[in-house]
Amino acid sequence: MDGLKLIADSGATKTEWRLVGKGSFKSFFTVGLSPYHMDRTQIRETLLKAFPKTLLKKEILSIHYYGTGCKTKANANIVKKALEDIFPSTAVYVTHDLMGAAIATCGNKPGIACILGTGSNSCSFDGKKILLNSPGLGYILGDEGSGAYLGHKVVQHFLYGTFDAPLMKSFKAHFKTDKNEILQKVYKEPFANRYLASFALFLSMHRGHFIIENIIEDGLRDFFEQHLGSYPQRFTVPIHFVGSIAFYFKDKIAELCNDFGFKLGSIIKQPMDGLVDYHKNIKAIR
Repeated sequence: MDGLKLIADSGATKTEWRLVGKGSFKSFFTVGLSPYHMDRTQIRETLLKAFPKTLLKKEILSIHYYGTGCKTKANANIVKKALEDIFPSTAVYVTHDLMGAAIATCGNKPGIACILGTGSNSCSFDGKKILLNSPGLGYILGDEGSGAYLGHKVVQHFLYGTFDAPLMKSFKAHFKTDKNEILQKVYKEPFANRYLASFALFLSMHRGHFIIENIIEDGLRDFFEQHLGSYPQRFTVPIHFVGSIAFYFKDKIAELCNDFGFKLGSIIKQPMDGLVDYHKNIKAIR
């Protein structure tokens, strides 16, 4: 009997899970699971509360987890051990989300895969393995072009009072917040990156306004310059994008690829469908 595989794609804000095997399965979601912010126990307890009870009763052959913050062996092991606590008889494989993005967009062909979601990252891929990886520095030192990066710019404009009157009115009406609450959440509460990313929605609400368009273009241009400029093959292979920021601002992505002379590949919101196809088509457990 063919066992089920459980595929996971985890970003900083949410994790998408889907069973793969005989039959048709819908995705379900939990919060993002970053080993930079959560230890083994926290991840295990979070998942035990969030997983459907029926999932824990299924015979799962293997789990394939692609997650943010899992590039190092130590961080990957935090997630691996937490999943093994829940599924002690299941083979668990953990790698970073860039590999998931590369598989989902490049398939078995060379390319450059970029993640633009709550955070940002990128890598060059030869069809089998990652060749180069632009360093993921997180939302304090990096994450150019990400939701947290763009949201940070939105918050700056609000706090400095550099939005025009209509934008200030709209911001106050939608978010109902003030300086004290923002500073509390950014500097004293956990998951400030998720909080900052939530303000990126404001950009989608006001497309066409020159201040908003400048924030979007400047933030994405920072990503192109800081990340993509480091890949020798950037002019010869397609550049693919994964994530909500890339998906909703795909027009700006296309414009920038044209400006830089890059070949635009695919732009997808989530990599799950590509990961499912990949794991359906390989015969081995992995």
